Amino acid sequence: MSKTNGILFEDEFQRHLKNQFFYADEDPVYGKRIFFENSGGSLRLKRAVEVKTDIEKYPDCPERIHERSLKLKKIVEDGTKEMMEVVFGAKSGALVTELTASQTFFQILGVIMENIKSGTNAVTSAIEHPSAYDAMEYYCEKTGREFRVVGANQKTGGIDVDEVMKYVDQDTCVLSIISASNISGNIMDLKEIARRAREINPDIFIVSDAVQHAPHAIMDAEELKIDAMNFAPYKFFGVRGCGFAYVSERVAKMKHHKLAGKAPEVWELGTSSPGNFAAMMEVIQYVCEIGKNFINSENKRSLFKEGMNRIHLQERALLYRLLEGSDKVLGLRHIKGVHIYLDTKDLTMRDLIVAIGIDGIEFTDCVAEYQRRGVTVYERVNTSIYSKRIVEALGLTGAIRVSPMHCQGTDDVDEFLKITRQIADEYSV
Repeated sequence: MSKTNGILFEDEFQRHLKNQFFYADEDPVYGKRIFFENSGGSLRLKRAVEVKTDIEKYPDCPERIHERSLKLKKIVEDGTKEMMEVVFGAKSGALVTELTASQTFFQILGVIMENIKSGTNAVTSAIEHPSAYDAMEYYCEKTGREFRVVGANQKTGGIDVDEVMKYVDQDTCVLSIISASNISGNIMDLKEIARRAREINPDIFIVSDAVQHAPHAIMDAEELKIDAMNFAPYKFFGVRGCGFAYVSERVAKMKHHKLAGKAPEVWELGTSSPGNFAAMMEVIQYVCEIGKNFINSENKRSLFKEGMNRIHLQERALLYRLLEGSDKVLGLRHIKGVHIYLDTKDLTMRDLIVAIGIDGIEFTDCVAEYQRRGVTVYERVNTSIYSKRIVEALGLTGAIRVSPMHCQGTDDVDEFLKITRQIADEYSV
């Protein structure tokens, strides 16, 4: 298989990776299943859950000076450093922590738009997650700026660079574009978007919601010259209850909520949970261990980049198999009655997400039918406040979102395809 269509892990290695996750093949109460709903919350890395559970046992405050407290404090310090340097690829700036990634975005956009005095408009896209879209709309209204929305390409499911530039001008203070669509999996060309936006306005602030994209490919905030970028550990093999974000040095020093005695660039407010940092460090180490199988390096960022690159190639190969099938089973493109929405030939700019529909059965009913047959997927429909604007911007009323992840294999994909064909044969005319 060419690199264009991905590179599968060796079977033994893929099974080794799957074994590092809880409940990868079954729910402990409800039985065997294929979990293809990783865009809603990925399978959990065992080590991440276990280390958080262990650390939560201790009553010690990380702000004290005895041995246990110092150890807990070091976990937070090390975790902050690793997320900034290894995950975001940042050598400066600050880490923002909240209970959710959505909260980080609201906080960051608020700080930027309330601190800067220039600029009469701000630009976002029609396919943003509500946390990014609503935050931009809220702060435009609050600061008296024009709220501009870039339309989607209804063929690719993405946002075209040329289309973005139609909305950006010298008075655009903030540009917010999602890293990858949570419906189509289309990856945005952030590097080119940022470059061209800064040609128009060198002082523009550029932010990106990377929650959907982070588990699939590398983030490189400083190389992209992004001012803010976030991710959610619960979608990145980790735990719920925390969201992390990077802000650039110029944003870090803006006036924001903080204790008066802390340094200007500190965004930590109160005592962080060491368990959340430890869990994310286990995720980072897991990705680095994948990288070690392919390159010889002691540099953690290099290993992490290679690990994410291999994850992306594995997922592209799984995506290709989902679409085209094999000599064993028909792919989605070839099953009568199945429609793939926002499908594109070039898979190099897509994450492992497929949006489909099946003739003769409504999206919600179809999800229930999949569940009855041991497959967990999810519908994104225009009756949901989370999905309405996005699916309609893409020219849809809804879709069934199919989202496997890298530790799953061709056997999982093939079984899903067999079940899909069974449903299509049963319901489509």
